[in-house]
Amino acid sequence: MRTTRSTTRKRHATRLLAGLAALLGVALLGVLCPAAAQAEESRVLATGLHIRDGRLLEGNGNDFVMRGVNHAHTWYPGETQSLADVKALGANTVRVVLSDGHRWTENSAADVANVVAQCKANRLICVLEVHDTTGYGEEAAAGTLDHAADYWIGLKDVLAGEENYIIVNIGNEPWGNTNPAGWTDPTIAAVKKLRNAGFEHTIMVDAPNWGQDWQGVMRANARSVYDADTTGNLIFSIHMYSVYDTAQEITDYLNAFVDAGLPLLIGEFGGPADQWGDPDEDTMMAAAQQLKLGYLAWSWSGNTDPILDLATDFDPSRLSSWGQRIFNGANGIAQTSKEATI
Repeated sequence: MRTTRSTTRKRHATRLLAGLAALLGVALLGVLCPAAAQAEESRVLATGLHIRDGRLLEGNGNDFVMRGVNHAHTWYPGETQSLADVKALGANTVRVVLSDGHRWTENSAADVANVVAQCKANRLICVLEVHDTTGYGEEAAAGTLDHAADYWIGLKDVLAGEENYIIVNIGNEPWGNTNPAGWTDPTIAAVKKLRNAGFEHTIMVDAPNWGQDWQGVMRANARSVYDADTTGNLIFSIHMYSVYDTAQEITDYLNAFVDAGLPLLIGEFGGPADQWGDPDEDTMMAAAQQLKLGYLAWSWSGNTDPILDLATDFDPSRLSSWGQRIFNGANGIAQTSKEATI
């Protein structure tokens, strides 16, 4: 983060016969090849977006690669037209900033339901994230992952049944640079809390070190965090800013997860140089495309430091150079994004 921040009898008979044939097919497959039958049943019964073999899949088994942007909804709740605008530019996903009320004004259940409905109407996969956790342990105003988990549980009636369309990103950059090793246990506890509450959604977890994991805590502990989720529907998010200013750093990090068979995306990244350095966005985007990993650029508009605004004043006709790079450049959204089949 850089801010201060959706005849009749004959038809029925045909559907019935087709359904019976499918059931018989699975049954016969189970007799001939039990392992294959189990895999087929898992595919058929998957609840919406899910993880298999280190990949994010839709409920129908289609591989889904996120290509999109972050949108600062909680600070600009009136800018919901932005969802249609980023879709028109080719995005297939939007990551939506929300607040659980700890640091900023809490987004209500009705507001979140409206965001989800608009994402669906605009054929966007919606990643919902709580931003109040940003920099916990170093940022005195930050909230805990446990508090964020309680917020999600309070929204369960809104979120249940939307597993095809949304991903729950428990908390944004939920640990600063102070003792980042403390990230692991609260992350596991928050995931388990949501699962125990009955959440079947794919859950996303952000790295410590303000999301950049420059000390490698998430990278070293990703397997234990992943294994703690009994559903296996967990994806890791790395945020790439000035720490990632060389191709080697970027490719080493991304390949570490791919080689381990662990799901990963670049949940935030920047390109313009700032006082902290000059991120290598070209390598980020090229590597993500080569490895078929998702990326979500920061951010649509409204940053305190406008160098990271993709669009000026939320106007899609006024893309910044950063916006042109993300949407229309090499390995950009227009060139690589594919809409979810749902």
